[in-house]
Amino acid sequence: MAATPGSPHGHEHADSPAPPRATGRVPLAPHPDRLLPPEPSQRGIARRLYESVRDLPLISPHGHVDARLLATDEAFTDPASLLVTPDHYVTRLLHSHGVPMADLGLRDSTGDTAPAQPREVWRTFCEHWHLFLGTASRGWLEAELHDVLGVTVQPSADTADELFDELTARLREPEFRPRALHDSFAIAALATTDDPADDLSHHRALAEDPSWSGRVVPTFRPDRYLDATGSGWTAALDDLAAASGIGTGDYDGLVQALEDRREHFRAHGATATDHSAPDARMAFLDIAEARRLFDAVRSGTATTEDARLLSQQLLGEMARMSSEDGMVMALHTGSRRNHHPDTMRRFGPDTGHDIPLQAEFTRALQPVLERFGTNPRFQTVLFTLDETVFSRELAPLAGFYPSVYLGAPWWFLDAPRAMHRFRDAVTETAGFYRSAGFIDDTRGFCSIPARHDTARRVDAAHLAGLVAEHVLSEDDAARVIHDLHDRQPRKAFRL
Repeated sequence: MAATPGSPHGHEHADSPAPPRATGRVPLAPHPDRLLPPEPSQRGIARRLYESVRDLPLISPHGHVDARLLATDEAFTDPASLLVTPDHYVTRLLHSHGVPMADLGLRDSTGDTAPAQPREVWRTFCEHWHLFLGTASRGWLEAELHDVLGVTVQPSADTADELFDELTARLREPEFRPRALHDSFAIAALATTDDPADDLSHHRALAEDPSWSGRVVPTFRPDRYLDATGSGWTAALDDLAAASGIGTGDYDGLVQALEDRREHFRAHGATATDHSAPDARMAFLDIAEARRLFDAVRSGTATTEDARLLSQQLLGEMARMSSEDGMVMALHTGSRRNHHPDTMRRFGPDTGHDIPLQAEFTRALQPVLERFGTNPRFQTVLFTLDETVFSRELAPLAGFYPSVYLGAPWWFLDAPRAMHRFRDAVTETAGFYRSAGFIDDTRGFCSIPARHDTARRVDAAHLAGLVAEHVLSEDDAARVIHDLHDRQPRKAFRL
């Protein structure tokens, strides 16, 4: 597909050196000891720990798989649509090497460029397979291809068409339909992420289907109704009013509508809310000031600071509601969402250009924790993209407040080395049992078991080192790794 000259989504410049062309039939066989320690005695301990949890059912309390996938149980059409186009870990890295988004199957809302067909998307992915070397994505992709889909040769320019045809045929087989894969993954609980205006019809269909025995619960994600700085905020309030039947033309109506939709979600099994505010600050203003801010923003007379303060006030209302209804408040903060305006305009959000920000939690969370930090109904799980706060702020907070759990390394940090750094940074202060365990946070259905397997291997390796240093006994380590992948995510998200 021809690139637009000068486009930020175009190919590399013509004078850039061409990347090496991946060719040949190289076996795909992930090593059974991958991510385990190289030192033989520690590797033996890690193997035993890993084997003890390898086949545990998967608890997935936070992710972005659509419930429709399991409700309709429609067969996946092709490997590109399954593994490439929807996975922003994949698309962002290829884009960084000059591959246009449209060549990866993403739809350009401006109509300037038509998305490539799946076979072409797959060829592009296979030709650039070497670019994933050293990344966490490479490990997940190898596990998806080999362990889930039965692929035995590596993607390359020479194998692209062969693999496309092989996988397209395989995905039509009954055992590779979504529900059959769900069962083969041994998923005990799966949480989706849903808009408050969603009628949750797919969740209801699953709950009412006598042939379905899995547990899929929604998660309340109200970002677009809380972000008063966004251009689409007023339209979002109209959507919320239509869904709840409650007018959102004033502050009290908005709060009541959000409370109503939370009850709707709870009735469908939800146990948590999720928030992606730029930072963790919350405000707790008197009602007259909150109403004034709402009216000013709604009428278009507010300052930028007014809109920001109203957003923090609405996040504070979410905390207050959680202290009353018991829904866990997951905070995914510290990301500059949609960093590249043109990509956002053309290809939308969640296309790989969310970039980490420096985070601060100690001062930001004091107002909410002084109100609800020891309230047994309130519980929060804190995620960050800033490693510098692991030991300085997050571990001490979780080491005091019974309401605070440490979220797993997230987005750019859900990689093996970062997972080790996280455990090193927080455990000596907060222990293992203030952790929420592992959260896969994925949109890629087939990556769920691959990501959990990575986390189990990393935890086995980390604990093996502590056993070798005589910090833990092997029996202690076996109990800890089991709890990190079963008890802790259930407890932290009240599943």
